[in-house]
Amino acid sequence: MVKKMLNKLLQDAHRVAIGGHVRPDGDCIGSCMGLYCYIRDNYPDITTDVYLEPIPEKFKIIEGTEDIRSEVWDNATYDLFICLDCGDEERLGFSAFLFQTALHTCCIDHHVSNQSFAEVNYIVPDASSTAELVYGLLDKDKVTKEIAECLYMGIAHDTGVFQYSNASPSAFRTAAELLETGIDAASLIDFTYYEKTYAQNQVMGRALLESIVFMDGKCIAAFMKKYQMEFYGVTAKDLDGIVSQLRMTKGVEVAIFAYETEKDLYKVSLRSKKEVDVSVIAEYFGGGGHVRAAGCMMPGTVYDVMNNVSRQIELQFAKE
Repeated sequence: MVKKMLNKLLQDAHRVAIGGHVRPDGDCIGSCMGLYCYIRDNYPDITTDVYLEPIPEKFKIIEGTEDIRSEVWDNATYDLFICLDCGDEERLGFSAFLFQTALHTCCIDHHVSNQSFAEVNYIVPDASSTAELVYGLLDKDKVTKEIAECLYMGIAHDTGVFQYSNASPSAFRTAAELLETGIDAASLIDFTYYEKTYAQNQVMGRALLESIVFMDGKCIAAFMKKYQMEFYGVTAKDLDGIVSQLRMTKGVEVAIFAYETEKDLYKVSLRSKKEVDVSVIAEYFGGGGHVRAAGCMMPGTVYDVMNNVSRQIELQFAKE
């Protein structure tokens, strides 16, 4: 049934748009580009476009990223809009208009908070990544090395290079099959996941140095103000990995990292290990995500943000 899903979606489509969530990460980019390359290569009669916000430079080694559109062109209409790795319509950002005006819509996602907002929804919360779900829709004999690189990157990024709890047996089996295409997985992950610029290392060092632990060492938090980001010459894209590094602190169950996007408005990232469902906390504040990794936007001072998030964490600890 699942294997036939993509063919059924595409059978009457002449123009297809693919879009992902705002501030696209490795899984979002990998799944979008993997599906884009597959349709481009195997359905030559279909015009396919990818809509994503500008992606970090490190991801531009992936096939097809030069074709990404980061703005909506006039009179752009589509027979089908395929939304990937996005839990609700609002998180599509600038491409939401194309989703709304498309003749048909489909959402492929693994966020537990997904609202099944499309006409056709393929939502598997237990999946490691959207890239894994996309692979399951493809004819394996038609998965090229370039497509495999896209999807492998997506799986690796959303599993923390196979160290998070969502790194299931299915994720490892999929990754093994993708490796058989001959991709250089080590270089791919080094370049897109581990490698940091000097400025990125500086801001991570500052965040770690100024972090605080509380709730008897079960929580750790750090934040970055907009003026600090400007001082180091970094953007939001350069803050990847900070919350995951905080999470690795011994004895910590929940890690919080917040950065200021504009005056008194913060993007909050949450990570947990075993006990706390951070998706519930993120949803409470209008965001979403996974059980162990989630995020939201929150207004107020950084102290308001930390206090409000901490209260919701405390409520979960109290239920134990």
